[in-house]
Amino acid sequence: MLNGLMLRATLLALALVLCTLSEALALEKVDLELILMADGSGSVDGEEFLLQRRGYARALRQPRVASAIRNGPLGRIALSYVEWSGSSLQVPIAPWRVIRSAADIEAFARQLESRPRALQGGGTAVGSAILFGVQSLNENAYHGTRRVIDLSGDGPDKDGVAAAIGRDRAVAQGITVNGLPILSPQRPTLDIFFQDNVIGGPGAFSIPARGFKDFYNAILNKLIREIAGRATPPSARSLAQVPEAGGERRPP
Repeated sequence: MLNGLMLRATLLALALVLCTLSEALALEKVDLELILMADGSGSVDGEEFLLQRRGYARALRQPRVASAIRNGPLGRIALSYVEWSGSSLQVPIAPWRVIRSAADIEAFARQLESRPRALQGGGTAVGSAILFGVQSLNENAYHGTRRVIDLSGDGPDKDGVAAAIGRDRAVAQGITVNGLPILSPQRPTLDIFFQDNVIGGPGAFSIPARGFKDFYNAILNKLIREIAGRATPPSARSLAQVPEAGGERRPP
């Protein structure tokens, strides 16, 4: 009886391993899984919203982005775009798809330009947005060498899971969280909040935008660095880097 139970348990464990392996093999391999998490909260007015959407679309179309993708070992990435606000308000605007060519980029950019705004308010839940990104990365159909959440925002936490808790959970699963704080006269030190509470994981960094009108330049530089997988230069670490989940700055 005991031997029979042990045999059944062994066979069940083997079946689970084979099932997991089969699922992993079925996933399409890419150099990078990148989810763009853009602020859709009520503090983002109509003009700023368009600057943000169009900034992403314009940056993606920049030839240096396509070149960075082609130069990867596999020459393709998986990309998604989500807008977020409150603790349960995260809306995929452009679902996951493989990007390997200029035509793929153009189709993705057109989605960003054509889809109407889905969120008009609802709070600012940075940590909850990060956890949505983690779930989306875990449930998509791709297997990337690197997994990155790219989160932009114009304010700190107001509700939902604390940003640092969301960041820590992402880092614990091998996911990098990068930040793009949008600075304003009301929040001139938002980059410090992002540095201490949002970014984390291997090679994490933050690039601030000096207002929404500077968004295109910031996101272009950020996308190229993320896709190419370049390490943060020593001169930028004071802006950017958190080694793991603890929220401590990495010494220069």
